Amino acid sequence: MTIPQERYVSALTKDTMALILAGGRGSRLEELTAWRAKPSVYFGGKFRIIDFPLSNCVNSGIRKIGVLTQYKAHSLIRHLINGWSHFKREFGETVEIMPASQRYSENWYLGTADAIYQNLDIIRGMRCKYIVILSGDHIYKMDYGPMVAQHVERGADMTVSCIETSIEEAAGAFGVMQVDESNRVLDFCEKPENPACLPHDSTKTLASMGNYVFNTDFLLDLVERDAKASDSSHDFGKDIIPAIISDHKVYAYKFRAPNPNEPAYWRDVGTLDSFWEANMEMIATTPALNLYDQSWPIWTYQSQLPSAKFVFDDDEKCGMAIESVVSAGCIISGAKVKRSLLFSNVRVEVYSQVNDSVILPNVTISKGCQIRKAIIDRGCVIPEGMTIGIDHEQDRQNGFRVTNKGVVLVTRTMLGVAHGYSFEE
Repeated sequence: MTIPQERYVSALTKDTMALILAGGRGSRLEELTAWRAKPSVYFGGKFRIIDFPLSNCVNSGIRKIGVLTQYKAHSLIRHLINGWSHFKREFGETVEIMPASQRYSENWYLGTADAIYQNLDIIRGMRCKYIVILSGDHIYKMDYGPMVAQHVERGADMTVSCIETSIEEAAGAFGVMQVDESNRVLDFCEKPENPACLPHDSTKTLASMGNYVFNTDFLLDLVERDAKASDSSHDFGKDIIPAIISDHKVYAYKFRAPNPNEPAYWRDVGTLDSFWEANMEMIATTPALNLYDQSWPIWTYQSQLPSAKFVFDDDEKCGMAIESVVSAGCIISGAKVKRSLLFSNVRVEVYSQVNDSVILPNVTISKGCQIRKAIIDRGCVIPEGMTIGIDHEQDRQNGFRVTNKGVVLVTRTMLGVAHGYSFEE
């Protein structure tokens, strides 16, 4: 009897556990990650970055999930508890929070492979045949089922998900690989300055997405041996993958868009410029990433809030938002918002203008402000009449961070407010 493909993939994903590496500091995001881990950073008007791999797991039929946390994880853990604690263990579902707790060593997580090693007992206890290891800090929508299916069908020991990207973007940022005609990995180099190009396109390379599939027993044996290697940095990209390519079956799984004529959407929002650009993509008439796709919803937690409100319709003060995303709880009061993305509970007061900006939750923009091409962090209160992004020299004098591409980051500390950690960071 032939098992239909959907049932075949469903059976595989049911026997798969996902481990999301969510301990990253995200130092290139500067002060935006001063009080939160990168996977906890806000994105898209409503979500956090961690919601994307988590939603991909759920939508792919993978319901046994572990989230490995480390750096400034309180807001991330709180988000996971609020938004992802409804799984029912009796149905074979769970989202386990796995902080660095020195279970097998006196160290915190020393690398991605060490993070797996330090949770061996939990992973063994899940009794799954396959493990999917996922990066917790990228924005994309992906069905992991076909990747697991390819892994099984090819008898692979390890499968690495990858995407074609530009040489410029990959240089010094991503692991890159070379493959043969069957997509077997021949060479892997972690973050090279001069990545090898594709045979058919000298401008592109094959970059690792930081997502891997392993047979569980093989993975556990690997990380146990790696833990004993004193010369290892205990990292998948630097140590594990290069060491097993020659004598094990390591295959690439190429991530592609549903429409073969379109590039696959995958964003590493690891810098302030890339974070701003990816959020700005969300306000396009037809964004490259469709967050309104009911067949592949992105799940999250958000407080119950009233609808967004726009008040005043006078010639001098008219509350409006044009080509923008405005979330629940926002009030645009006699102000103008254009080509911007506002998270929940933002207040923009009379005579202010906000253009080309990303405004995180609970921000108040007081009367008569002018803001352009900025990222305003959670909880900021912008003083009356302040200009941001108009004169970059003035921005620097005000203590704001200005990127090479002219994006201005403003945080509460930069505004002279003692930080006073908030549970909702």
